[in-house]
Amino acid sequence: MSGLRYVYAICRPLDAPLQAQLTGVAGAPAKPLHHHGLVAVVSEVPERDFAEDALRARLEDLDWLAATARAHQGVIDALTVVTTPLPLRLATVFRDDSGVRSMIESREEHFQRTLDRLSGRVEWGVKVYLESEGAQEGTAPEQTAPKAASGRDYLRRRRQQTRASEDLWQKAETFATGLHERLAAFAEDSRLHAPQNATLSGAAGRNVLNAAYLVPRARSEEFVELVDRTKDDAPGLRVELTGPWAAYSFAGELPQEERA
Repeated sequence: MSGLRYVYAICRPLDAPLQAQLTGVAGAPAKPLHHHGLVAVVSEVPERDFAEDALRARLEDLDWLAATARAHQGVIDALTVVTTPLPLRLATVFRDDSGVRSMIESREEHFQRTLDRLSGRVEWGVKVYLESEGAQEGTAPEQTAPKAASGRDYLRRRRQQTRASEDLWQKAETFATGLHERLAAFAEDSRLHAPQNATLSGAAGRNVLNAAYLVPRARSEEFVELVDRTKDDAPGLRVELTGPWAAYSFAGELPQEERA
């Protein structure tokens, strides 16, 4: 390799070679780099795009960033099928193989300990959304309501709408809390993330629960069934399940990248 080293993940030695057709960032093949009983999965990427100044400019290009993120995630997904990877953050780049090996040596104990804890486990994401009030049964959209006869009538309606919204939110929080408790009891570990901003995520409704669960791969089917059984328990709420993923939420602090 003569370019920079883009590192996707750290894992244990694989039982089988990586897919020959597995391509990653910049269309480059993903390859294993062995060191001290660990494997860094890397690609060679061009310095013109991934050196510090060039990368800073590239990250402002949303189309380029989206394509890079998809390629990065594609490699992680392929690894998750065959092993337990510790994914590194997007655009983790080192000058050469020596830089990657130095990173492994500096964090070797952390990597080994974390891989011991996560081996054979995957991450599942569960989100609960409160649908818009207009979609709730028995709630008429405000724009179709009859015109208020007076200012007092208008204020009365607004108070009713506020109370209805508060009741819906309380029911949503109660449901989400109960669901999280059941799923966390089943999983080996769990993480509560901050609710997603609808403007940024593009998801419909208000995010009530945004959680991740660490589940043994062998028990994933049971976990999925447990989530599925809750989906009709609360009208007006939407439960979304994603995964299985590499255990991003449980990998702990990962190394900072070294720029060329």
